[in-house]
Amino acid sequence: VVEAYKQGLRPAVGYELNPWLLRLSNYRAWKAGYHGKVSFLKEDLWKVNLSDCYNVIVFLAPSVKPLLAAKLLAELPDGARVVAGRFPFPSWTPTSTLGQGLEQVWAYDMKEVRRAAQSSAEGSPV
Repeated sequence: VVEAYKQGLRPAVGYELNPWLLRLSNYRAWKAGYHGKVSFLKEDLWKVNLSDCYNVIVFLAPSVKPLLAAKLLAELPDGARVVAGRFPFPSWTPTSTLGQGLEQVWAYDMKEVRRAAQSSAEGSPV
């Protein structure tokens, strides 16, 4: 979230249910000098409406990526970009990647993800 803010993305908001990770995130933002500029909210990502988000950064285990992919496809606007850290979305083709190993990230443009999903659905037998 801090890095997103540094890159000019506003607002920069993070969602976390784990109170320890929430405190740690707020502490790190404060220590880096970004207190009051970024926000970390105790919210359930699955219950948050993301329809007004244009930049989403996720760091989640591979086991939840298919469920998250469905949520993002349903809620994000075409102009949105999703960046996944450490683990890619298995059924999406990234627009770009950066880094390698544990430091790798994958970027996905929702318009392209939807286009690929629609092409795949049209090409599959019924």
